[in-house]
Amino acid sequence: MFHVTVRDHFMIAHSFSSEVFGPAQALHGATYVVDATFWRESLDEDDLVVDIGRASEVLAELLAPLNYRNLDEIEAFEGRNTTTEFLAGHIHSGLARAARDGDLGPGGRAIARIGVELSESHVARAGYEGPV
Repeated sequence: MFHVTVRDHFMIAHSFSSEVFGPAQALHGATYVVDATFWRESLDEDDLVVDIGRASEVLAELLAPLNYRNLDEIEAFEGRNTTTEFLAGHIHSGLARAARDGDLGPGGRAIARIGVELSESHVARAGYEGPV
């Protein structure tokens, strides 16, 4: 299967609501590096998986409402622990919707899978991979 990966980053603040998180229950910040990978079975008529420029733009558009925000204050996340894993799933959903809606360009509808990986430090990362 062919694949293309684009990268961006965003900065947030958040807190967690379970004792399992220890000191991370307090408000703290994170800078995430985001890798979004798009897979498809065959290349399009231009020999592309997806237009890298358009994929980068769509990823940036999805991250913009989160960047420099306290995620605890975002209504859509109310009652959720905005863990790295949770955020990867959230970003995946937006990218999958963009692929289905044609926002990734003409070849975007043929994308079979999308993977999103968030690196929160040089020693820890999490992600979500699933079908479009």
